[in-house]
Amino acid sequence: MTELRDIVLIVNPCAGGGRSLGLLPGVEARLRAAGMRVRSEHTRDLAHGGDLARAATSAGHLPVTLSGDGLLGAVAGALRERPGAVLGVLPGGRGNDFARVSGIGLDIDAACDVLVHGTPTPVDVGEADGRTFIGIASVGFDSVANAIANAAPARLGRLVYLYGALRALGAWRPAAFTVEVDGEPIAFSGWSVAAANSGAYGGGMFLAPDARMDDGLLDVVLSSHTSKATFVRVLPKVFRGTHIHEPTIRVLRGAEIRVSADRPFTMYADGDPVGELPLTVRCIPGALKILLPAAA
Repeated sequence: MTELRDIVLIVNPCAGGGRSLGLLPGVEARLRAAGMRVRSEHTRDLAHGGDLARAATSAGHLPVTLSGDGLLGAVAGALRERPGAVLGVLPGGRGNDFARVSGIGLDIDAACDVLVHGTPTPVDVGEADGRTFIGIASVGFDSVANAIANAAPARLGRLVYLYGALRALGAWRPAAFTVEVDGEPIAFSGWSVAAANSGAYGGGMFLAPDARMDDGLLDVVLSSHTSKATFVRVLPKVFRGTHIHEPTIRVLRGAEIRVSADRPFTMYADGDPVGELPLTVRCIPGALKILLPAAA
């Protein structure tokens, strides 16, 4: 259980179409009722969120993101080399996939209770071209769809990711990828390459259902070429994680992955662009302590 009683809520006012701002008064009230001292700070951008987290840690306070996975990844990057740093997480965005898979959950009241009673737990992070991420880095069709989703209306909520995939489908053509997993090369034609630190992305799409955040490895999901009709048939299976049994899906594990392709692609991680191919992705074991539910 953490002994940090001073909380700095780092709020992205745009997260989830303003959802974080709607949650803020109730969060502040619940934490104060639990005996915590609470101050809220609004971010200007991801880098500013990292600055706020560093300042909170330096003052001996607990930084807590009330946002989605993008801000969480940026704050994780800011704190991962700070000895003794602990981070709290509240689901305030559209996807909230870290909260979904880590045991924090999507209920905001239960997530507040984790800040009061949780245990600082070491978790791995990923690094793509020097940029820290907490969830999944992907490239190819996935990143094209992500770009569309980021520009979509906020009213779509978590359906924005499915919307992005369906919009990207029409103009998609297979790409030739070369992937090195811990130095072993693999070449294939297909849809996408993903390096997963955690199991889900896109608001509950379990792309890598067996990924763990404490094993020092990334689950590498390769999606080979199929017809678009087959892609549409398989897509719903991603929400249950059963797509990994399809013959065109291959899952490997490694600590370092290098990805290149036959045409330009931007890699996305935690919902935001992190770099252009060719690009190297690494797992950084036990890089950060995050407040998670105490073990039963």
